[in-house]
Amino acid sequence: MGSIAKDFTKGNIPKQLLWFTLPFMASNALQVLYSTIDMMIVGQYVGTAGLSAVAQSSLIVNFAVMMCLGVSNAGQVLVAQAIGAGKRGKLSSIIGTLFCILMIMAVAFTCIFLVLRTGILNLMHAPEESYEMAMDYLIICAGGLVFTAGYNMVSAVLRGMGDSKRPLLFIVIASVINLVLDFLFTGLFGWGVAGAAWATVIGQAASFLFSVYYLYKNKKAFGFDFRKESFKIDKNYARMIVSLGTPMAIQSGCINLSMLFVNSIINQVGVVASATFGVGVRIDDIANKISQGIQYAAMPMISQNIGAGEKKRAKKIVYWALLYSGILTVLFMTLYICFGKQLFMIFSDDVAVHEMSKTFIKAILWMFPAFAVMRGSGAFIQGIGNAKLCMVLAMLDGVILRIGLSWMFGIAFGWGFYGFVLGYALAPYGYAIPSMFYFLARKWEKRKTLADGL
Repeated sequence: MGSIAKDFTKGNIPKQLLWFTLPFMASNALQVLYSTIDMMIVGQYVGTAGLSAVAQSSLIVNFAVMMCLGVSNAGQVLVAQAIGAGKRGKLSSIIGTLFCILMIMAVAFTCIFLVLRTGILNLMHAPEESYEMAMDYLIICAGGLVFTAGYNMVSAVLRGMGDSKRPLLFIVIASVINLVLDFLFTGLFGWGVAGAAWATVIGQAASFLFSVYYLYKNKKAFGFDFRKESFKIDKNYARMIVSLGTPMAIQSGCINLSMLFVNSIINQVGVVASATFGVGVRIDDIANKISQGIQYAAMPMISQNIGAGEKKRAKKIVYWALLYSGILTVLFMTLYICFGKQLFMIFSDDVAVHEMSKTFIKAILWMFPAFAVMRGSGAFIQGIGNAKLCMVLAMLDGVILRIGLSWMFGIAFGWGFYGFVLGYALAPYGYAIPSMFYFLARKWEKRKTLADGL
């Protein structure tokens, strides 16, 4: 076990957090690169309608991915607290249960998307110019959900063990394959949006299969024997994963649903607004995912220390996460202000998109300070296993504020595109501010740990 699992209950916190964070930042950046490359190449070879199509279907597929990621994060917390509490013998059953649950979820979402694909795109008011291309992208990517869920499961378990380097290795493989196939399928073969979708799915499949093979060859260090009988659901761990993972999945799903809603009302403004919002969200996602590496690193570190009873050390990890995320926030805001329009020009040569990007940038900048706070406070709430609070705050962010503010500013106030984006940008404060108050209030110190029930 020692070759993969790391002990974060002692040692230099800022150094540990920094070196643990960097591979996650790179991994997250490469993960975003999947969809970013799709949009860049589609924008060059297909045009604005193609950009809109990828934006629509990516949001739909990402809903399922985020739901599976919520359950993966629950497994990550269990793994980290089990290691912190010295209960490493429980890991095999936890991993086997997590794998089965996620595969069931992935297959279910694939079936739902394939059966309801027409109704979903109609509900989103997908522009007529991009409708058929969006349908192709949705069908192909829905078929690859099992690979995405599988990769997220492996990565979550490794994160819980304190390993951030191997997930980076796996995503590098996917990114390289995706890049090559994107140019081949969309550019050379002329398959359009469908080619970008096939490149994404094949890259994800290769990443997942390689990760499983690698871990099978190193199964003793991984802590899972890969025997047939190990791939089963343990009722106790399933109950813990579901009780912890359901609120986390709802949290992820609420935020994604709100994005679908905002996107649907922006689609009614026109294809240029749809493409601008799609490109803007993708650029914003790059910055957010990179800074999210801090949260991914802090969460298992906090979980281990909570499991080991080191609450003071867990608090210090939160403060260092806030410092690092604050520095990144200043950097990203500066880049957005100075080079925002140039970033949009990478994705599209449509002058109308370039002009509308100024409006998007002016509104989206309000979001960055909230995410800086959430990297520390969000990691803390998830790390201690308070999934119910995660769900409440996510509903406040994703449903009440994101949808409510977007409607209020965009429609009620008549601010149009700027109002829609501003509501989308201000919503995360509904998570950031209460979560920070909860951390500072210290009532969480009386909570029982998940490790007690392992």
